[in-house]
Amino acid sequence: MNVSLRKLTKFSLAMSIVVIAGCSTTKKEEPVERQEPTIIDSRFTISDFDSIQNISEEAWSTGLEAFQTSCRSMGKKRIWAEVCAKAQTTPLTEAKNFFMDNFAPWQMSKVEVGKQTGTVYNKSLTGLMTGYYEPLLKIKSHKTSTHTIPILSTPDDLIIVDLASLYPSLKGLRLRGKLEGRRLIPYDDRKAIVQRKDLDKYALGWSDDPVAVFFLQIQGSGRLETDTGDVLRVGYDDQNGHPYKAVGSWLVKKGYLKKHQLSMQNIQKWAKENPSEVNTLLDQNPSFVFFKERVVKNQNEGPVGAQGLPLTSQGSVAVDRKHVPLGTPLIVQVSQDNPPLNFTRPVVAQDTGGAIRGPLRFDFFWGFGDSAGAQAGRQKSDVAAWLLLPKGVSPDDIR
Repeated sequence: MNVSLRKLTKFSLAMSIVVIAGCSTTKKEEPVERQEPTIIDSRFTISDFDSIQNISEEAWSTGLEAFQTSCRSMGKKRIWAEVCAKAQTTPLTEAKNFFMDNFAPWQMSKVEVGKQTGTVYNKSLTGLMTGYYEPLLKIKSHKTSTHTIPILSTPDDLIIVDLASLYPSLKGLRLRGKLEGRRLIPYDDRKAIVQRKDLDKYALGWSDDPVAVFFLQIQGSGRLETDTGDVLRVGYDDQNGHPYKAVGSWLVKKGYLKKHQLSMQNIQKWAKENPSEVNTLLDQNPSFVFFKERVVKNQNEGPVGAQGLPLTSQGSVAVDRKHVPLGTPLIVQVSQDNPPLNFTRPVVAQDTGGAIRGPLRFDFFWGFGDSAGAQAGRQKSDVAAWLLLPKGVSPDDIR
């Protein structure tokens, strides 16, 4: 999940959690009876900043900082060139005026649309936001009697086929597998990979905690502190081709946890109390993420996201790029009752994730370390969102 596994798996942890309904911005509409097959799509309606309240000066500044970073890669694009040039010369203390003077908010909605007629059958102004972060794992450089769990780089036998090279209509889709004679077969699932000993040579380091490594894969990036005190920055490189499945649903089905109890912290707590069942728990998710070391000049920078740029703590979100192009600034309004979490702030779409699919589905990057992890692990929020587009630009112009 590059980070995005979250980006593939940029999987956030609360990916295993169900949507909690009830944001104050939700507009209830009577469902229309479907007369045809439908698809889920996004729609945008022009709005104004007066309808979006309670954004702090700090939040505006963090949003501008993230946007300045994104402008490194998209500053030469016609639609973004002018506002990016202004952004690079705007001090963070003037962030609020910068956004209000140069952008218009477009509220995002999730709609169910008829394939043949385009009829809108259902519409919602809220979706789901989870959280992710950059963890720190203490590891050994070499396998020991206690540190037997590898953090793996991508094996040579993983074959990746870019389907768009053969079928342009399948742009963005890749096939992953391995060779068996002359046949390309599905690559090993998580359980098979864990049992393979021939992959040890691809280890970037060794952990004594399989659950910590599992959540590292969900986050899509992290820092590995070795026994010599060195710190490796690692990020998502590839994945085994199997779909992500939330392990939390297994815990609920077995009666070990209730739905409202699902969080990273509670899953970790359960695993420590039930070590003999940890492998069974983790095997419920057949997806497996491979990492690569990332060399960074500034250790204070965040992990690299899907845009190829460092993420900004509380200023970056993972999105489904089919609905929100990378680099696009947004305002998100978050509401959650248990535990309480409410904020409204500008963010920038700088990452993707394997579980981040569809409109109004976001993963909020909380930053690095245990404090950020505590926040990310408890987030399963309702969210309303507005795209911030340069004045005179419509959502159709950037999609």
